[in-house]
Parts: sequence; structure tokens; C-alpha cells
Amino acid sequence: MKKDIEIPVAKDVFIALIHEWNDDFMAKKWNAYILNDRATPIEMVLVVSKGYDQDRKTSTMRRSITMMAAKSYAKIELVQDDVLELNNEFFVTFFADGKLFERKFLFGKNTVDESLSVDIPIIHKPGILGQ
Repeated sequence: MKKDIEIPVAKDVFIALIHEWNDDFMAKKWNAYILNDRATPIEMVLVVSKGYDQDRKTSTMRRSITMMAAKSYAKIELVQDDVLELNNEFFVTFFADGKLFERKFLFGKNTVDESLSVDIPIIHKPGILGQ
């Protein structure tokens, strides 16, 4: 029955946006990263991202990562400046400890600002953590 289905809460896995230098654009740009702050590796990681508001939406981006070691991170994508004017949603699913985990992270429209940066764990650079 439905009441017997266990959906574990995904803890210690995060999405962060970091404002860093991009040699291709010769300017600072926002990059999205996934962080595994767990003490164990995660497998078959799938990150689905999209931007949206009432009138506009971006195409859906998908990124898969076969394995992420404990206390590691991976770059997901470059986030264009005009996309930051939209709500940005990252939906993460992964396997760990023989279970499927999922979690949604949201960066509200116009909320990604370098002045709101905090120290991002593992990467140890200033950035914004998804809620």
C-alpha cells in the first residue's frame, strides 16, 4: 500500500551557484555545482534543471553522473545571466545505501546576487546554496 512506501529524505547533497571567472567569456559567470557532503558515495546521479516564471520558460537540461565520491563536487552547467531573472529549479535524484533519494532545489528569480554569498562547503568558495 501507499503508506508502506518509504521515501527517504536526501540529506547532505546540495546544489550551489558559484560566481567565478570564465575564460571563454572573459568575465565572471555563475556556474551550478552539485555537492555530495555525505560520508558515503552516491551513484546514478541525475540533475534536471529548468528556469521559469509566469510568461517564460527555458528548455529542460539534464545531466547524469555515474558516481560521486564522498565529500566531492561536480560542475553541472553554466547559468546564463538572463536565466537568473527566472525561478531556477534543480531536481536531483540518486542512489545511496541501496535506496533512491530525491530532492528539489530552487533559486528564486532575481535572488542570486554575489552580495548574498556564503562559504560553500567542500568547494570553499563563496556562492549561493539552493533552498
